[in-house]
Formats: sequence, structure tokens, C-alpha cells
Amino acid sequence: MRDQRRYFEDLEIGEEWTTPSRTLTESDIAWYAGLSGDYEEVHVSEEFARNTPFGHRIGHGLLGLTILDGLKTRTSLVTSVMTIASLGWTWDFRRPIRPGDTLRGHFRIREMRKTSHGDRGILYIQGELLNHDGEVVQQGENRMMVACRPTGATEGRPSGAGSVP
Repeated sequence: MRDQRRYFEDLEIGEEWTTPSRTLTESDIAWYAGLSGDYEEVHVSEEFARNTPFGHRIGHGLLGLTILDGLKTRTSLVTSVMTIASLGWTWDFRRPIRPGDTLRGHFRIREMRKTSHGDRGILYIQGELLNHDGEVVQQGENRMMVACRPTGATEGRPSGAGSVP
């Protein structure tokens, strides 16, 4: 069976992916608090949270990023690209996420460059986490390392795949 995964050379600046959606639950918040040890009252106490500017409990910011990263794995950005590693995130929390919010992600390749080794490339991927109203609740960038096409390998290259300027 021929490998259908895409290499660095098969990708183009501007390519986009949208994830499936997922609803943030009470269990997600409780699970994340337990896993991370972050029992900040705005996340776990409705009585406390009522007296904050949010007016009720909110999900942890990093829980939103964690959900987005999980949703990313359900797109061809991860399933069809020869991904080696995530190198890091630069991320902003713009609006609170709340139990009952249905969240989805959107990603776009902003920049690409080969590494000094030449056998790998770095994708600079803009990302957004959106709620059910289409509001951007979190946004930033993920840097991903992907494999370059092995020397002499041309099979499986999609037609029309561009090169990096």
C-alpha cells in the first residue's frame, strides 16, 4: 500500500483546516482541575464565580488549548501530514470558555521554512478556538516540525503542490 501522507514540500502557505466541534462539559472542567491541580475557585465554585466579572464558572484557559490540540488531531493536518513534533505554542486567551460552549478550531499555515538539517521543515500555523457563536475565544500560533520528502521519493505527491518561496 502506498503511503498517502504529505511531506513539507506538498504543503502550501495559506492551507486551512477546520476541526469538528466538541462541547465543553462540567466533567471536562472537573477532570482538568484534578489533573492539573488548578482548583482556582472561578473554575470550580459557582458561588464564588457569581461574584466575578464573568458572573459564573469558566473553564481553564489551558483546558481550551488542550481541547483545541485534541481537535487538531481529528483533521488531515495531523492525520495526513508527516508530522514529527509540536515545537511550541504562542497563545492568547481572548474570551472565557464556559460549560456548555461548543468549540471548534481553525488552522492556517502562515509560514514555512526548512531547518538547517534539510530533512525537516517548520510550519508556523495560525490557530483559533471558536465558540458556538463563532467568536474567537483563543488564538495564537503552533510551530510544527514535519518531514521533508526523502531524496528520490516522488510517489504520492499531490498534483499542484507548491514549493516554499
